[in-house]
Amino acid sequence: MKMPAPTLTTKRLVLRTLMPTDAADLHIAFSDEKTCEYWSHGAYTSIEQTQKRVEENINFSNSLTWAVTEGKDQPALGWVVLFPGDREGIAELGYIVRRDAWGRGIIGEAAQAVVNYGFAVEGLRRIFADADPDNIGSIRIAEKCGMTYEGRLKANWDTHIGVRDSLLYARINDPQT
Repeated sequence: MKMPAPTLTTKRLVLRTLMPTDAADLHIAFSDEKTCEYWSHGAYTSIEQTQKRVEENINFSNSLTWAVTEGKDQPALGWVVLFPGDREGIAELGYIVRRDAWGRGIIGEAAQAVVNYGFAVEGLRRIFADADPDNIGSIRIAEKCGMTYEGRLKANWDTHIGVRDSLLYARINDPQT
């Protein structure tokens, strides 16, 4: 049986395991065209689509998904997830945040906490993220997590806005840095 993500806290945030009841709060992000502009899918048109996505993330084998909140019993402003890579010790970092929380450093703070957890507790050796080349916000989050640019995968995603490249960012668990 899959274990839930442990609660993580930062100076301003509580990251707790994602729950099905978070779908309504996260639908604010997933139904927003601007928030989903660079996702592989366009904005959702129904809460049922968001509920399905939340349940898929909760049940995805070996992934850890946190709801990002500003305190106990507060609504989910976004999520941060560590997806297992195709090799042991490697994970992909993913994140989304509602537009009403943009510009406050919330998802950067949450993502950094998850990266730290991934290295310190899960013993990961490499965490990476991929971002659309035009998604400046996502690129900044990866950089705030200490990730460096590794390269460009041409025509990597078939999305609602067409075939898109991916920029890869990664951080290695190096105790010397």
